[in-house]
Amino acid sequence: MFKDRTASGRPPVPSAWRGVRLRRLEIGADPDHPAEPVIIPAAWPDQSAAGLVALRRSPRAITAAEAAAAWIDPIAATMTDNEPIGPALHDLLISRRAAPSPGLWHGQPEAIPGFVFNLPMFLDETAGFDIEGFTRAIELAVTALSHANPTAQRLALGMADLALLLARLDLDYASEAARAVAATLAGLLAAHADIASAGLLARGIAPGTPITGAPLPARCAIAGLTQAATAAQTQVARLALRQHRSLTGIMPPGPVEALLGVETIGIAAPLSALSGDGSLAFWACARLAAKGCPAESALAATLAGSDPFGVPDRAASQTMHAAVAPFCALLPELPTTLPQRAAQPGIGRDKLPTRRGGYTQKIAIGGHKLYLRTGEYPDGRLGEIAVTLPRESAAFRGMAEAFASAVSLGLQHGVPLEDFVDEFAFTRFGVSGPVEGDSAITQASSLLDYIFRHLATNYLGRHDLSGAAEDLPDTPAPPPRLPLDLPESEMRPRRQRPALKLVS
Repeated sequence: MFKDRTASGRPPVPSAWRGVRLRRLEIGADPDHPAEPVIIPAAWPDQSAAGLVALRRSPRAITAAEAAAAWIDPIAATMTDNEPIGPALHDLLISRRAAPSPGLWHGQPEAIPGFVFNLPMFLDETAGFDIEGFTRAIELAVTALSHANPTAQRLALGMADLALLLARLDLDYASEAARAVAATLAGLLAAHADIASAGLLARGIAPGTPITGAPLPARCAIAGLTQAATAAQTQVARLALRQHRSLTGIMPPGPVEALLGVETIGIAAPLSALSGDGSLAFWACARLAAKGCPAESALAATLAGSDPFGVPDRAASQTMHAAVAPFCALLPELPTTLPQRAAQPGIGRDKLPTRRGGYTQKIAIGGHKLYLRTGEYPDGRLGEIAVTLPRESAAFRGMAEAFASAVSLGLQHGVPLEDFVDEFAFTRFGVSGPVEGDSAITQASSLLDYIFRHLATNYLGRHDLSGAAEDLPDTPAPPPRLPLDLPESEMRPRRQRPALKLVS
């Protein structure tokens, strides 16, 4: 438990954190610095510590309570009434229900400040979905962001880990019922954000923006959710005007999702039933629990050729995107990929030329260095990767090099890079945390997650996976880096291996 540190010169512990059970982790924020202690609630996952290191404003704030107070206290100081906004914001964070965008943590203004709502944390196995708590959190977030950024005309209140919520409800991500749940939640989010923004307008903060709505699905699997969303939309229709130009949106992934322990970003579909370490993903475990299906039965069904988890395909992502879009002002564009080279019958392996293009990327993830080298065909297509982990054990380095060789063989035999990205992006295991050395991808859940999201950004145009603000659809992506071509006169022949001849 926390102790009051007022006597030692440290700020007092907020009352909401007193009695919270804690644990201490050691994590390095930079590869050239030793690991430092981080204190988080015991109920938080390990990845939350990495997110806290990336979000805290001062290196001295080693506890989650101090890092939270750094952005909550200034907001509470701006409130003119006696509303206890501070304890409510602390409670949201302690329960991992919601957290603000990085700018608020760092004390820096953002063009579009936001809040991320972790949907599964509002679902209770016995009481169901906490609709009242969800709506209170929405209005609280609008109020907090407006007082922290009074000049911001756009906010981005977004949902996260929709896939895990649907799994706990035993709904297939690709089903119509799942899309109805997502659309109704998005409609409720938009309506209560409008209500809060209209309340700020009534205090004379801004001239006002007309409010427009969208029709809700006829029915929803969550009891009472449709009625709550309909009532909120009816109230919004009477208000007519709000303070902000837009209020809802899903921003690129970052340390906030890591802090909340989110498994899938926004409304994204899960890519696999397995996590990066080969175990079942959280959403897959939740789906089996909701179906009452033991692991043995799931294994038997898998061996028989069926899918007991309901892993969605790309079409499911498109239909989910279309269902939520009317209620969300800012959504990442659906992935657009470049044409892939197909394997030609009878040709087999398409080897790279002896002299090939490519580049080397040096980064560090959670203090672990990584070198990624690429090899390209003359037309710029990726045909080879090499992975070097200089500070890891010999066994781990060998496994990484062997894995890179296997991927290279697959690429040269015509396996599309997109298939590798779909399989390994956002895998979660081992080394994870903030990324140093790559401005496009600032957070990675594993080494494989970084490698394949980086390759997708540079070779497939998948800037929706990069997670950097500058890679939003408004900004064209830079082309892959290529080396300078050398003149033919400077090309040296390969050294011939000496041969032994027997002369009789």
